[in-house]
Amino acid sequence: MSRHETGTAVPETRPAEERTPPDEATPAALDGGPGTALDGGPGDELGGAPESGAAPPPSSSVRHVARLLASEAGLTFRRPRNLAMLGVLAVVPVLVGVAVRLASGDAGGSIIGEIAGNGLMLTFAAFAVMTPIVLPLAVAVVAGDAIAGEAAQGTLRYLLVAPVGRARLLALKYANVVLFCLAACLVVALSALAAGLALFPAGPVTLLSGTTVPASAALLRIGIAVLYAAAGMAALGAVALAVSTLTEAPIGAVAASVVLVVVSQVLGAIPQLAAVRPYLLTTWWSAFDGALRAPVDVDRMGQGLLAFGAYVLVSGSIAWARFTSKDVTA
Repeated sequence: MSRHETGTAVPETRPAEERTPPDEATPAALDGGPGTALDGGPGDELGGAPESGAAPPPSSSVRHVARLLASEAGLTFRRPRNLAMLGVLAVVPVLVGVAVRLASGDAGGSIIGEIAGNGLMLTFAAFAVMTPIVLPLAVAVVAGDAIAGEAAQGTLRYLLVAPVGRARLLALKYANVVLFCLAACLVVALSALAAGLALFPAGPVTLLSGTTVPASAALLRIGIAVLYAAAGMAALGAVALAVSTLTEAPIGAVAASVVLVVVSQVLGAIPQLAAVRPYLLTTWWSAFDGALRAPVDVDRMGQGLLAFGAYVLVSGSIAWARFTSKDVTA
């Protein structure tokens, strides 16, 4: 979400880590004068200096980009709202584990029985429960806020005055979203592992294909599932980022992204629309269970990664086309 709960820009006292207008930002620069990033002048796309200045060395440019990414990540992971969402992501696997523990007496041969027999399986159960809506909601909040939140707060103009370039700034925003997706999936996995080991025994894991693998191999498969789930959430992040460039209301960007997820889930559940199911992003989120097969279901997971890449490419193109030509007034 934006730095304000309601998504409207109101005066406030900003902490040290919040964005402040650059000292060298003159009124002419803020009005989008020639040679500034606001009007797509020289140096806009490459993020370098204007034509009259010397280009910075590559190492300096890399350090500058790294500092910007670190700043974006710091703002994201220090924001109380995002920390609260990560806390929820950590609590849900524990609740799933407790529920499975209470129901394990009559589990029979179900997946609940598999979890009750081995705590490592709780990680896969947690992803199965949280991938349809809980994880997408957290990602949509961060990605939908990326551009629209800056515009609503009034800091987007100051970011564009800096010699970063719109395309590079957009790439940095998306890299920050990817980092959050990976962190969110890691939080789910670590919480599920801790709860599973605390509530259930651990040992060799029986896969969906009937093969039993040692615990070390099961941990490796959990890592594969985490990376795959993070890739799926990153694809959603690209969609939400594209929506964020189309509006200056962060709550609207988040709501639109969540609605797209829900509609996709509904369409995928209608048997008569089976022909469109392979083209829906949500269809491939559950393919992380390919890590529970022997050998790993590389074909299905590979198709899922290709689908994620296609969504990132299309959404990224839309976001780039809109953001690099957008008249920023906020």
